Amino acid sequence: MKLLHVDSSILGAGSVSRTLSAGIVEQLARAMPGLEITYRDLGTDPVPHLSGGYLAAGSAEPAALDPALQQDLTLGSEVLAEFLAADIVVIGAPMYNFTISSQLKAWIDRLAVAGKTFRYTADGPVGLAGDKRIIVASSRGGIYSEGSALAAIDHQEPYLRVIFGFFGITDIRFVRAEGVAMGDAHRTRSIDGARREIDLLQAA
Repeated sequence: MKLLHVDSSILGAGSVSRTLSAGIVEQLARAMPGLEITYRDLGTDPVPHLSGGYLAAGSAEPAALDPALQQDLTLGSEVLAEFLAADIVVIGAPMYNFTISSQLKAWIDRLAVAGKTFRYTADGPVGLAGDKRIIVASSRGGIYSEGSALAAIDHQEPYLRVIFGFFGITDIRFVRAEGVAMGDAHRTRSIDGARREIDLLQAA
C-alpha cells in the first residue's frame, strides 16, 4: 500500500492541519505495517501555479521549450504520478479566506488532467481515479460546519469534495478542527476531538 502525505499550510510548526495530518499518517502506519509513505510539503516547496506556457507545451516540440518550462513540466508529471500511484492520500488543508490555500489549489491544478484523472464522454465527465481513499485534515479558525451560521461561506471542504469527486473518488473523509482561533480553550477542545477521531482510523 502507498500513502501520499501532502501539507499545504504556510504556518510551519504552529499549523493545526500539519499536526493533524501527521497524526493521521502515524495512525495509518501503525494500522498498516509496511505502508510506503511519500511526503510533499507545499508550504515550503510549492508547486508553481499553472501558466499559459505550461498548458501550451503539450503541443510543442521538447527541443523548443526553455529549460525553466521543461523543469516545470517534469515537476507536473512527478506530482501527477505521485497522486496516481497512491492508494491513500492524506491532505493537510487549512481554511484561508473561506477556501483552500493557493498552494493546495496549484497542486490540485496539476492533478486535473484529462485522460489521467478524468475523461469527457458523450454522457458527461467520468472520473478515472476512483480507487483511492482521501483523508483531509481540515483546520478552520471559525465554525463553518453544516448547520452553523457561517456554513454558506465554506468554500474549503465543499470544493475538495467536488474536485476529488470529479476525479471519481467517493471515499473522502474529513478530520476537522474548527474554531481554533476562538480562544485557547476552544482550540484545545477542537484539536483533542480531532485527535480522538484520528485514533479510530483503521486500515480500510
